[in-house]
Formats: sequence, C-alpha cells, structure tokens
Amino acid sequence: MIDFNRHPNTYRHWQLSFSGDTAMLRMNVNAEFPYAAGYELKLNSYDLGVDMELCDVVQRLRFEHPEVKVVVVGSANERAFCAGANIWMLAESTHPFKVNFCKYTNETRLSLEDASRHSGLKSICAINAACAGGGYELALACDEVHLVNDNNSAVSLPEVPLLAVLPGTGGLTRLVDKRKVRRDRADVFCTMAEGLRGKRALAWGLVDAIWPKSQFADKVNARAKELAASLPNKGTKGIALPAIHGKANDRGFAYDHVEVEIDASKRTATITVHGPKGQQPKTGADYEAAGASAWALQCMRELDDAICQLRFGYEEIGLLVLKTRGDRAALLQVEKDLLANRSNWFVNEILLQMARTCRRWDLNARSMFALVDQDSCCAGVFLELTLGCDRVYLLDDDRAQMAFGPLSNGALPMTHGITRLQNRFLKDPAHAATLAAEQPVLAGSEADEQGLCTFLLDQVDWEDDTRIAIEERVSLSPDALTGMEASLRFGGAENCDSKIFGRLSAWQNWIFTRPNATGDEGALTRYGAPESAKFDWRRT
Repeated sequence: MIDFNRHPNTYRHWQLSFSGDTAMLRMNVNAEFPYAAGYELKLNSYDLGVDMELCDVVQRLRFEHPEVKVVVVGSANERAFCAGANIWMLAESTHPFKVNFCKYTNETRLSLEDASRHSGLKSICAINAACAGGGYELALACDEVHLVNDNNSAVSLPEVPLLAVLPGTGGLTRLVDKRKVRRDRADVFCTMAEGLRGKRALAWGLVDAIWPKSQFADKVNARAKELAASLPNKGTKGIALPAIHGKANDRGFAYDHVEVEIDASKRTATITVHGPKGQQPKTGADYEAAGASAWALQCMRELDDAICQLRFGYEEIGLLVLKTRGDRAALLQVEKDLLANRSNWFVNEILLQMARTCRRWDLNARSMFALVDQDSCCAGVFLELTLGCDRVYLLDDDRAQMAFGPLSNGALPMTHGITRLQNRFLKDPAHAATLAAEQPVLAGSEADEQGLCTFLLDQVDWEDDTRIAIEERVSLSPDALTGMEASLRFGGAENCDSKIFGRLSAWQNWIFTRPNATGDEGALTRYGAPESAKFDWRRT
C-alpha cells in the first residue's frame, strides 16, 4: 500500500515554522529524494511526494494549529521559487499516474482555498525568484501573491510553448476565473515561456504586490501581520492528527471504519463504510477531548486515504461498489450534534473534512454503483456518498431505508457548489428543497417514487441483476466511461473549482496521450534534448 502519511519531523521538501498567529512555509525540495527513482528534483520542481507533504501541511495547519491565521508560502531556494512539476517525472510516468497526480495536486490547492473561505486561514505567496508552471499555480491558490521586483524573478505558465501540454493543476482557469485576468493578456502570458516580471506582472493582475529585493521580506511580513490582525481568533490548542494506515489482507485492505475488497479479475472494488459505534461526543468540548479518534473525523480520513489508494495503486479497477453498514439513528445523531456545535472551530473542521472527502469521492475517475440492502446504513453523509454514485440499486424491503440528515441541506456541497440533492433534481428544485427540509426516512417504492434510486429490485432478482449490471459496466471502454461520467455527474452551472476538474478530465486525458506531447518526437518526450519536437500540425 502507498503511505500517504507525512509528518513535519520527516519532511524532506518543506520547512514549516511559526511566529504567533503566522506560519512560514518554505519550499526547499531535496533533489535526492524523489517519489520514484529515475529523476532529480532540481530547482524546487515537485512530484507526488512533495505534494503529499504540502497536503499534510495544510491539514495540520487546520487541525493542529488553530491559532494560525496567515501562512506565508515562500522558498528557501534563492535560484527558484518553484520550477513546477518535474518534467522527467511526467515524461516517465504512466498516463493514469499523470492525470491522477494533477488531480491530487489540484485537490491540495483547493484545500488551501477552502481553508481561506471557511477556516479563517489566509495565505500569502512570497515569490522570491523564478516561479513557473505548477509553482505559479500554487501561488494562484493563495489569497495574495507578492513578487520580488528585480531582473530575474518572474511568473510564468510555460507548458504550452515548452511542453505542448497545459497547466494541469488549474492554472488557466484560476487565471481568468479567480484573478479575472483579461482573456487577451492571459493568451499572451500563457504563450511566453519566459513569463512576466515586476511592473507588467502587477499591471496585468498576475500578482498583487511587487517589492524591491531589499524590502521584500519586511513588506511581506508586515502584510501578514496586518492580515492576521483583521481576522478573528479561533482556538488556542490544536488536535493532533495521527497517521492513517490501512492493513492489507487477502481480500484487499481495511481500516477501523472502512473496508476495501478488491476483485482484480472482475476489475471491481467494494468499499464498505461503517457508521459510529458506542458513545460519541455531544458538545464541542467533547469533540476536542476525543480529538482525531472521533468517528466523524477518523472515518472520513480513512475513506479519503482509501480513495487515494485506489487511484494510484489500482489503475485497472473500473468500478467502485459502495456499501454502508451501521446504526442509522446513531449516525444521524452524530450529524445533529456536529451541526449544533459548528461554532466550535474543531467541529467546523470536522464538517469541512467530511465535505472534502465527499468531493474527492465525487471526483473518482471510476464508475460508482451504490447497493442499498436490508443491512445498509444509507443515512446522512453515507446517503451523500450514495447520491454521488452513478447508479443506486435499492432492495425492495422495508428494512432497506434511505434517511436524510441535517447535513444534506448545504453543509456538504459538491465541487460546483450545490448539494447532491439539487444536483439530482435540477428539473425540480422544489422537490430537492422539500427533501432537505423534511429529512424523511424512505424505503422501497416510496424511495423509488421520490427519485432516490435508479432501480428498485426485489429479493429474488437482487443478486442476479446487480451482478449483471456490474459485469456490463466493466465491459465498456474506460475512456468512454470517464468522459461520460465527468459530463453527467456535475449538472447545472459551473464554478471555478468544477471547471478545473472538468477541463482536467478532458484536456489532460486527451493532450497527455497525443503524439505532439508524449509521442517519440513530442515536446514532453524531447524536453532537454538537442532535437526540437516534431508536431502533427492538423487541428481537430
């Protein structure tokens, strides 16, 4: 299994320090410790291992350091802030790894933006040298971007002219949707390998401030203090986040609350998520005392890890089958208590973690079927996971119930900002609003009439019909299914976040397989070689 756990004591690529309500995060990539052998991480270029540490940093700032209001993201390398994703790593990686790597880095950057919106954690990117590609995309994820005004420091998105690919972690979308850079200027900027420096970068809206090198550190620190002073206090004592480790077994792997059964021959993975058992915290203080062991946090962290394990470690799994188990009433009571105590900073972070895990689930590039039978605990957040699936198979049995909880009314939004109920009932928003407000418990034909299942099956047909549906699904082209699912899962209007992932699915799945980029004579393949790339000039 892949170890996604990281800890500040073992960071190889980042330096994290604290000064009161401000944190300083410096990128200092150790070139000798790549995620995989075969390439060197020069000029603060990054790979999956570097981003695993960054993901850990953001999580720890949210949970372990509630006193921090501002994080300043800088570089300890005087020659480069960040050269972006390591080109040799991309050139040597499998296609699925490349796309999942881009998705993972996007989710990490989105978590930084989510912390700014909902956790009172603002970020300033302090660019002290050349900042290219994914480095500038990290800067774009911060609330403010400050740049040294000298003859060397510049921001750039050079993927198009240098590599014949695109800024894969949301660069183009954040440029125009988030920073509102004019389209014509963005066009020029994204075709300039050298990028823009100083005054023009500021004038075009690519950065928020420029400072002389002699004043840079003082000006950034002064702005961090000013920004921190404008933000409210949260907590003073954080909650430690222990490592999450699944244990491999002869069927797959398992955690305390999540089990994953792998059937490689059928190209399926069955994920069984278990609800709370025993006494659960009731108040904010109770949750702080329970810490990371509280079911609501631990279960979501385990599921989050399981999703990442499946993405990177099981490329040929085509279908995820969701099952839920546990006490519906106990799960719904946990959600009621969480919502009632949301003013507590830690409870708020638990709810935000639940929302992020559900969004990572939605963004799986695999087919997802939910099976709801007489033993299911299809309630609350588990119902959200169910509604996030491509199909829902419901057993026609009064014991097979679907129960709405208080979090179904907006606390766990999808990537494009609406609830899964709203997404399901785009034609009838009043129906979605009624279900969210009334929070009914539905079974059998009633759930079917309310539009909550794809197929209602009786006991006689259950085993055969679900088996046939699964076998049919995995027999279809994975490329066609990926495109189909990405098109169907997120209905209605888009926002910046959903555009990033939608375009990632379309652009990168296509461009990364085109000979102009990854062919024997493509730009990504020949990067650093004396021969220039050779392109097929036909446009499609």
